[in-house]
Amino acid sequence: MTIKVTSTSFNEGNSIPKRYTCDDVNLSPQLEFKEVPESAESLAVICEDPDAPAGVWSHWVIFNLPKECRSLPEWVMEREILEDGSKQGLNDFGTVGYRGPCPPGGTHRYYFKVYALDTKLDLPPKISRKQLLNAMKSHVLDEGQLMGVYTR
Repeated sequence: MTIKVTSTSFNEGNSIPKRYTCDDVNLSPQLEFKEVPESAESLAVICEDPDAPAGVWSHWVIFNLPKECRSLPEWVMEREILEDGSKQGLNDFGTVGYRGPCPPGGTHRYYFKVYALDTKLDLPPKISRKQLLNAMKSHVLDEGQLMGVYTR
């Protein structure tokens, strides 16, 4: 993993502020990507909680970000297709776009994973994390991640 993923919203390993969770306004945090391979044709982002009682829980699925994309602003709109052509999948809450940390209790880890792909994916919006991961197989050039925690 050589893509460097950072955020002005929180630092690696630190607590995710309440405004990005179900306990507040539930905005997606700002993300920045550095050292993306020049040969990338698109990017994908998945946010997941591996500590959920039911197994890995998806909080965000977004793909076909333009190859020149190097950041996402705070509060990406909850639309199936964004102005730049990016598509958003379904999170495990059953909605399109980002839904922030909302653990039933205790401290959970949230991984914002960024993937550089050698192609744009011919997929519709509203796909699941598993569908995206399957479609990305053999197309991932590089990846990186940012991890934050949230406690309830």
